[in-house]
Amino acid sequence: MPYLLSDELIFPNPRDAWEENNGLIAVGGDLRAERLLLAYTHGIFPWYSENDPILWWCPEPRTVLYLDELKVSRSLNKSIRNKGFEVYLNRDFESVISACAEMRKDQEGTWITDEIVDAYVDLHAMGFAHCISVYLDKELVGGLYGPSLGRFFFGESMFSRVSDASKVALYYLVNYLKQQNFLLIDCQLSNNHLTSLGARNISRDHFLDELEQHVNVPQGNIWQAKALSLTDD
Repeated sequence: MPYLLSDELIFPNPRDAWEENNGLIAVGGDLRAERLLLAYTHGIFPWYSENDPILWWCPEPRTVLYLDELKVSRSLNKSIRNKGFEVYLNRDFESVISACAEMRKDQEGTWITDEIVDAYVDLHAMGFAHCISVYLDKELVGGLYGPSLGRFFFGESMFSRVSDASKVALYYLVNYLKQQNFLLIDCQLSNNHLTSLGARNISRDHFLDELEQHVNVPQGNIWQAKALSLTDD
């Protein structure tokens, strides 16, 4: 059974997460920054629906995108170079996460609740959560967000209001992380969209081994808000 969290800042060993239920490891607790950071440090993330208790996961297998394995299609490459997108690091985080929280056409609800938004806005203010925002004709049309620790970026969600905008955000993130000697982007769970971009599954133990090795690497002052360009490649 999943572990029932109390006010104490503790998680069970993520290697013991429930394989039969995609790695559900704990229930309850809260989304204060200290708990979220402890969770990510141990490869655990929150994911639950509105009006449900907070559920904490460490799935088996784990979906990751190694930075050198990003697949850039010919059409995406043309969009990157010809559509006139402007791309920024850490610009307007709250608008990006709020856009990610908007319901898609094929969804009945969103897991990015007001509680989640508030928690990650707090993490952003503390310097632990970051975003890529994509603009076209001065309008926000795409982006993504997630926390980052050590040499890992934990991708939480992305959105697109015009074709390819979220993929453009990912392209710029990958290239920026390469410059900073990052290892991978944690994508959590697989889907066709992520697979088409080069994400693949690895075992939970492999993921946790790499996390333990790289999560405490100092990042330095790499997350200052700025415009990104193709010359940053």
